[in-house]
Amino acid sequence: MPGIFLETDRLVLRAFRGDEAGGDIERLVALDSDPEVMRFINGGRPTSRRFIVERVLPQLTHDHPCIGTRGFWAAEEKATGAFFGWFEFRPTAEDSADVVELGYRLNRAAWGHGYATEGARALICKGFTDLGVRKVTADTMYVNSRSRRVMEKAGLLFVRRWFGEWPDSIDGWEEGDVEYALERSRWQGGPGDGSGPADRVR
Repeated sequence: MPGIFLETDRLVLRAFRGDEAGGDIERLVALDSDPEVMRFINGGRPTSRRFIVERVLPQLTHDHPCIGTRGFWAAEEKATGAFFGWFEFRPTAEDSADVVELGYRLNRAAWGHGYATEGARALICKGFTDLGVRKVTADTMYVNSRSRRVMEKAGLLFVRRWFGEWPDSIDGWEEGDVEYALERSRWQGGPGDGSGPADRVR
């Protein structure tokens, strides 16, 4: 399969493709049409196909020279090829690999089986060992307990709870957001680095 970035026991993370390559636009439309998937993004509203074509896909296929690769990867189940969603591992500054942001958006078929933790651990391992990353950060809403649990199981540590202004009114916004992070100097590589199945979390 062309464009594979990394593999775990159960996942393949590959480059996104446009429609001309038998691509991922309709998969992304379906992903962003699930109100539960979008619940903590914009309150559950679907993303239009036009917005995905014009705004989302260019971001997902953007190359970052500082890490020598892209910052977003399509996630597929290795055994079946089923599309699960995507992972983000993107530099926070275009000209530096020092700090990257970890993110994930998976469909409901992938929830509850440890795929998010497995992919996150594998990306952290690759970032610290191959890409020159020094720090991984991640943010989510305070009330998004499932996403916070993934961050914790991936090895990230709680940094702060903060309150910001957001264009979308989402249930739980008044509770604020949280930041998690992990520095390479505190990372414990090895059996829990994403090379095997993770515990059953979203």
